[in-house]
Amino acid sequence: MDLLNAAAGPEATDLIKDGSEATFMADVVEASQETPIIVDFWAPWCGPCKTLIPLLEEAVTAAKGAVKMVKINVDEAQMIASQMRVQSVPTVYAFFKGQPVDGFQGALPGSEIKAFIDRVIEAAGGESPGGQLDDAVEAAEEMLADGAAVDAAQTFAAILGEDPNHAGAYGGLVRAHIASGELEQAEAILNGAPAEISTSAEVEAAHAQLELAKQAADAGPVAELSAAVEAEPDNHQARFDLAQALHANGEVEEAVAQLLELFRRDREWNDGAAKTQLFTIFDALKPNDPIVLNGRRKLSSMIFA
Repeated sequence: MDLLNAAAGPEATDLIKDGSEATFMADVVEASQETPIIVDFWAPWCGPCKTLIPLLEEAVTAAKGAVKMVKINVDEAQMIASQMRVQSVPTVYAFFKGQPVDGFQGALPGSEIKAFIDRVIEAAGGESPGGQLDDAVEAAEEMLADGAAVDAAQTFAAILGEDPNHAGAYGGLVRAHIASGELEQAEAILNGAPAEISTSAEVEAAHAQLELAKQAADAGPVAELSAAVEAEPDNHQARFDLAQALHANGEVEEAVAQLLELFRRDREWNDGAAKTQLFTIFDALKPNDPIVLNGRRKLSSMIFA
């Protein structure tokens, strides 16, 4: 499935070249009149440069001609480096219409480099592959919200075919399998998450949702647990089990309320299980969800009271 409806992009050799003082005007200033040019100022003795260059090249190649890259060895182009006020390497500038329009210093992780490339393309009036993929993720999220988990999973998988490190698509694929009841498959996908996105908010949210889904499989009956808590309010295990059962039943706000009450009664019970479970629920929801905002506020007020 080709989400971008694009043919194979230009060869990498057409997109990435080594520049010099003699070719800077043609390779950068003149070439940027049509296409944004990423200029990487580097040096052979620079360790971070060796880390950054392949990540930049990968992001530029993935943009399929929407941006190009020129590498400048500052040891061999000291005049250009001085004119551009390059004080340390690596330093990266984006040129468009002959002028620098964006830039950064130092090595960045792949996700930030991708965001930089997308930003440059969009500033030049183009549509970045990342932006199109984000639109596809949004469409897949709507499918998932409408209950079309299989269709959503297929779309998320296709997005990952275009960008294996798209955290939103990766987390979405896991959640689609969770929605289909395929917990083992969801866990296998999570375990194979690329290191670059393994700690992203989207993947962490999928982890939390998987944990809650596993708990739901073993959740007890709400009515019986409610009766047990009502009869014995200090039965902390019963209240914790009730919170799990409520969450499994879709009563998320009520589950949070029970966990907050458990924390209020004994915050240290079972190695702080109430707070841990609250954070798991919060992580599984969107950060701006009212349940998260209200729950965190109430929890903080108890912690710092």
